[in-house]
Amino acid sequence: MEVSIVFISLFIAIFGICYLYYNTRHKERLALIEKDKDVSVFASKKTYKSSNIGKIIILNLGLISIGVGTGILFGSFLYHVGWMQEEVAISASIFLMSGIALIIGFFITKKMDEE
Repeated sequence: MEVSIVFISLFIAIFGICYLYYNTRHKERLALIEKDKDVSVFASKKTYKSSNIGKIIILNLGLISIGVGTGILFGSFLYHVGWMQEEVAISASIFLMSGIALIIGFFITKKMDEE
C-alpha cells in the first residue's frame, strides 16, 4: 500500500510540473503574439544534428560508467585502508567520481561544439 502511494505521488508531481511548464509557456507565447512582439526569442539558434546528440549521450553514459567503476574501486580502497566505513566510502566515492566524470563530459562536449 505504501509503495503505491509513493508511485502515485511521484506520477502526480511529474504530471503537475509538466502541465504547469507547458501551460505557462503557451500563455506567454500567446501574450507575445497578441501584443505583436517578436517571438523569435523562443526559437533555438543552435541546431544539433542527431549524430551529435547520439555521440554526446554515448560519451556521457560511458563517462558515468567509468566514474561509477572508479568510485567503487576508490571506495573499496578507502575501506580497506581503514579510513572510512564501507557503506560511506563506496557511496561517497561513486557520487564523487560520477560527478567528476560528468564535469569532464561537459568540457569534452563544449570542445566538440566549438569544432
